[in-house]
Amino acid sequence: MEQPRISVMAEVMQEAYPYIRKYQGKTLVVKYGGSAMTSASLKAAVMSDLTLLNQIGVRVVLVHGGGPEISGQLKRIGKESQFINGLRVTDAETMEVVQQMLAGKVNKDLVALLNGHGIGLCGMDGGMLQCKKMATEPDLGYVGDIVGVRTQLLEFALGSGYIPVIATIGIGDDGTAYNINADTAACKIAVALGATKLINMTDVAGLLRDKDDDASLITEAELGEIPGLVASGIISGGMIPKIQGCVESLEAGVTEAAIIDGRVPHSILLEIFSTRGSGTLIYKNETAGGAIA
Repeated sequence: MEQPRISVMAEVMQEAYPYIRKYQGKTLVVKYGGSAMTSASLKAAVMSDLTLLNQIGVRVVLVHGGGPEISGQLKRIGKESQFINGLRVTDAETMEVVQQMLAGKVNKDLVALLNGHGIGLCGMDGGMLQCKKMATEPDLGYVGDIVGVRTQLLEFALGSGYIPVIATIGIGDDGTAYNINADTAACKIAVALGATKLINMTDVAGLLRDKDDDASLITEAELGEIPGLVASGIISGGMIPKIQGCVESLEAGVTEAAIIDGRVPHSILLEIFSTRGSGTLIYKNETAGGAIA
């Protein structure tokens, strides 16, 4: 009765081995959010996956937001959350809460789940995420645009065998703290580190031809196909900034970008170590659809 199970395990290991070789010593940036961040069981699975990747030699960087936690704390102090075009309106009081929750509670809770393999950082540490105030109408307050990424602390952590866990708060030239969109931060960090892959965890199966039908998943999209998918309306709404981040990272030298379903346990391992992947892979022609090099 045990033989079939052993056979399946052997097949899984054989499928995974070329991908293990492909990613060993390479940098993987994971943008973490959505259901995978609010569900205790999914959170544990994600941290377990990242620890495994770290242990086999993948240079893992975790970039996280924490919108629900921030909104919950604001509600507790009697302050209503306000969003414009998907960005949180961040006045001085809200910025204090952002710092407390992101760089404090959320960041350190994730580090604790990595069982000694993580180092908690925020974009203010070492001037990592250099920002300027985002120019918008209406004014969003302390919301920043990233103008530069200093990688010294990240390289130190990675070189020491740790997973940097980054809270997306940036710093201006005058020391002002800014709230940063996590999708944007992950893209900029991936580019600065010369990452092999950027993974964006979401609450959908990936890029869908029909947003109401998971069976319409687009498993791969070449960079040149993206404008047509936008024009046809297949890429719309909240998927636009995620795809935009993937496109910008690819154009700036990242080899692959993927949007995966964070609701599926171990979706990161499925994306990294299986031929079928776990969502939508976006690639340039020269990467041959993410084929093994």
